[in-house]
Amino acid sequence: MTHRNVEIKARAASHAPARAVLTARGARFVGLDHQVDTYFRAASGRLKLREGDIENALIHYERDDTAGPKQSKVGLFESTPGSTLKGILAAALGIDVVVDKRREIHFLGNVKIHLDEVAGLGTFVEIEAMDDDGTRPLEALRAQCEELMAAIGIRDTDLLAVSYSDLLRRKETRA
Repeated sequence: MTHRNVEIKARAASHAPARAVLTARGARFVGLDHQVDTYFRAASGRLKLREGDIENALIHYERDDTAGPKQSKVGLFESTPGSTLKGILAAALGIDVVVDKRREIHFLGNVKIHLDEVAGLGTFVEIEAMDDDGTRPLEALRAQCEELMAAIGIRDTDLLAVSYSDLLRRKETRA
């Protein structure tokens, strides 16, 4: 399955403001997922295998590294926990970095909100306004993302341009 979305990632001192907004708006809570994302060396974009209690998928995505709401093109392949896929990809492509996180997953319609605690990095909020079938204009997705950012109190200075994998790789390089 391929879809596009507009998304942001932001540092957060706490998840409390986001939880309050999600509760007030009647967001659907999917659950708490312990996810390990193994990133592989890819010729283009980013390729990761997500292994979690709730979500398990091979994910390829392409997006610009900009701090504000940005468009992503995402390809998903649902995987089976414990399959041989990780070993095959590691042998063929090599492992780049591994991201270990605890993630609360919430939905407000087509908008997916993640409240993340990432090992070695800290506390974050992600907002993904998704278009699974090509019927939502990018401007509408961007507006959904920006409105929720404002409601939660995410400031421009909180926004990140890069992925958790990039942050971990930079941290390892400095160590």
